[in-house]
Amino acid sequence: MSLPGPARADRPGWLAAAQMLLPLIAGGMAIATLYGAFFYAAREKTMGDVQRIFYFHAPAGIMCFLAFFVTFLASIAYLRTRRRIWDIVGHSSVEAGMLLTSIVLLTGPFWARPVWGTWWTWEARLVWTLVLWMIYAGYLLLRRYTDDPDQQARFAAVMGIVGFLDVPIVYYSVHWWRGHHPLVLKVSGGGGLEPTMRIVFLGGIITYLFLYMALMALRVPLGRMEDDLRRLEASSRARARGRRDMARVT
Repeated sequence: MSLPGPARADRPGWLAAAQMLLPLIAGGMAIATLYGAFFYAAREKTMGDVQRIFYFHAPAGIMCFLAFFVTFLASIAYLRTRRRIWDIVGHSSVEAGMLLTSIVLLTGPFWARPVWGTWWTWEARLVWTLVLWMIYAGYLLLRRYTDDPDQQARFAAVMGIVGFLDVPIVYYSVHWWRGHHPLVLKVSGGGGLEPTMRIVFLGGIITYLFLYMALMALRVPLGRMEDDLRRLEASSRARARGRRDMARVT
């Protein structure tokens, strides 16, 4: 039995290469970042070794912003064109963004406990990051609200656009509401990160970037196959109803 539309079984050469190479690159970068965080980057004078969590915590936060920005753009594109591929891209990027935001929320307390003396504090950046996670968890739940794929995509696109409004709030929260959370990219006096710290920090960003691209290279084609399967099942049900109607007539 053939699937409707273009065959998905035969992957383009570039996609097969991306699905193979991107996870390998992400894994290699992760190993390099681990080595850099624990053996290359300078030891922070005030927080000590616990600061090394920063190289995994902050880059994950930056890349979750990218993931939700992609969803924001894909949602706008879907509402303008009604092309299913944009809904699939937006959905896939939310799933990747949820993983990255979960890493932020899970690594943060391991930094906070020895530095602040508590696993969690209800300060602005932490609260708004949790709100961000809940918004996109709601996005995923909303997609289960209806079986109509077009209605599902419309609802999700609207939430993907509105939900992105929380991203700048998270980013600027440490400026608008001063709390415990440090301004990790800028310090008073303009010193910034020490050179070895900056290198490892950038390595962490690149690691998560390749992880994000690897997840998208795997998830978007899967979403297209799920879409094809859903259309095939709908077509099969329609044919079955037609046969039943013909049987009643005869």
